[in-house]
Amino acid sequence: MTIANTFSESPEANPEVTARQHWMSVLARADLDALESYWQNLTQKPSYRCLRKPEIGLAMVRGRAGGAGAPFNLGEVTVTRCVVELEAGAQGFGYVTGRSRRHAELAALFDGLMQQDSNQHGPALIQPLYRQWLARREQVSRKAAATKVNFMTMVRGESGQ
Repeated sequence: MTIANTFSESPEANPEVTARQHWMSVLARADLDALESYWQNLTQKPSYRCLRKPEIGLAMVRGRAGGAGAPFNLGEVTVTRCVVELEAGAQGFGYVTGRSRRHAELAALFDGLMQQDSNQHGPALIQPLYRQWLARREQVSRKAAATKVNFMTMVRGESGQ
């Protein structure tokens, strides 16, 4: 793929980009303890250096009225980012909400490892983390659904009958 083609293709058309977007999303939402446990259980931990040490900043969160309406600035959220370079040369990026420097560093490390060998780490790391996230999301949805209130509107009859 040439540089000219890189910019003309949509990200959705490139399966490598889509796969990376997925695992970076999973890593950002993952539980820190699960990431730490996987890192501690790796038999061969790669050497790495921080190109950008974990740093905390703010990002503007945008919303849409009604989910599909006009966009508006909802507010700012704390974000931590980190960039690492593995000994093999792969650069990993980690962006997480909150102030967890370790979470951002581990997300960057695993992003780099996934770029090198997604077949090794994908089934063992990304898939279980994704299932955990789906289970947490389902639990929150059920809890929210239990508090749902249905309002009925009663129509009054014509006055002056």
